[in-house]
Amino acid sequence: MSESNSPDVDAIAIDESDNVATCLHEIEAGAAVSVMSGREVLSLTATDAIPRGHKIALGEIADSEAIRKYGEIIGKASTAIALGQHVHTHNVVD
Repeated sequence: MSESNSPDVDAIAIDESDNVATCLHEIEAGAAVSVMSGREVLSLTATDAIPRGHKIALGEIADSEAIRKYGEIIGKASTAIALGQHVHTHNVVD
C-alpha cells in the first residue's frame, strides 16, 4: 500500500465524500494519476493539464452538482465535469 507522502502519489482526497482531489504537482494532460483517498490509491487519467494545488475530478460531476473538498461543499459545477478533468474557476461557481 502506498503512503500519502510516497513520491508515486500525484493527488490526495481528504474525506470519503470528496469528489475532487488536490494535485501535489503539475499534471500533464493524458498522464496516469495516482490519488490517495483514505487508505485506497485510485488510478485515473488526467484529461487536462492541471497545475500544482488545483483539483482533479474523481468521477463524473453533473452540471450544478456540489463540488466537495475536505468533506465540505466548495462550490457547484457550472457545467458537467468528466472524470480526470481539471476542476477550477472555469467550471465551478459559488
